[in-house]
Amino acid sequence: MNMNKAMQFLLRGLLMATMLFAVSAVAQDAHTTGQFQGPKANKGHVTHSTRDGKSVLTLSDDFVVPDTPDPHWQLVDSDGNVYLVDKLKTKAFIGDKYKKEIVVPGYVKNVKKVVIWCAWAEANLGEASFSSPVM
Repeated sequence: MNMNKAMQFLLRGLLMATMLFAVSAVAQDAHTTGQFQGPKANKGHVTHSTRDGKSVLTLSDDFVVPDTPDPHWQLVDSDGNVYLVDKLKTKAFIGDKYKKEIVVPGYVKNVKKVVIWCAWAEANLGEASFSSPVM
C-alpha cells in the first residue's frame, strides 16, 4: 500500500513538472512591445507569437487605428532595415475594422520595432519596440 502512494506521489510530481515546462515554453514563445509612442498611434502594443511555424504580430485590443489616409504596418529589423509590409485598412475592412495581425514575411530576418506608417504622407504615426529582436 505504501508503495502505491509513493508511486502516485512520484507520478503526480512528474506530471506537474511536465506541465510547468510546457507552460514555460509557451510563455517564452510570446513577446510584447512597449506601448506605441507617436503623434497619431499612441495606444496599445504588439504581441509576437509563433503559430504553425510562422511568426505572427498582433495588435492589442486597445490599439486605435490612426485617422489618416493610408496607415500601414512597417517593420524594422535589428540592422535598421525597414520593411513596408501591409495596409492596416483595405476595402475589405469596412467601418472600424482593420488588419489586426500579420504574418511576418520570410525575407524579414527579425523584428525590433513595429511602426504604424502613413504611406500617403510618408510619416511615422507611432512606433512600439521589442526589448530584443523577435523571430
